[in-house]
Amino acid sequence: MFKHILKSLTGGPVTEAGPAPADPALAELAGKLEKAAKARLGRSLSIREVDAGSCNGCELEIHALNNPIYDLERFGIRFVASPRHADVLLVTGPVTRNMREALVRSWDATPDPKWVVACGDCAVDGGLFRGGYACIGPVNEVLPVDLHIPGCPPRPAELLAGLLALLETSDTR
Repeated sequence: MFKHILKSLTGGPVTEAGPAPADPALAELAGKLEKAAKARLGRSLSIREVDAGSCNGCELEIHALNNPIYDLERFGIRFVASPRHADVLLVTGPVTRNMREALVRSWDATPDPKWVVACGDCAVDGGLFRGGYACIGPVNEVLPVDLHIPGCPPRPAELLAGLLALLETSDTR
């Protein structure tokens, strides 16, 4: 056992050397999103992610937006911990009975202008959980939805494209 510990302490990192692989198309898409946010809001875009009862597949893809491949922070797009600091409520999963009130409170606490994005098939139409005893249904049965991003789960590039479309086409509330 000491042999393995010594090897891990002196062997160096196991990960690949060098920076993360860069995809020019993703960088261009994120750059357009940053410019649209600055033109529309005069500042960077702040997103509050709300899990209304999902299986966490969409959350994994959303968290990937902060990894070294996508790294949204470099473009000024950030996830915030409080809806009071958010411009966008990014809702995943069907709305469950236990999360309905929390989702409505998050909506009420979000300052204007604000948008709601239903992320994933479950948030768009209830998905696999629709009709279940604990499920109210899709997000648009509880809140007005400005953008639907389908997929099970939607890929990070689709999330970026959806947010860009939201900023370029929708009216502020």
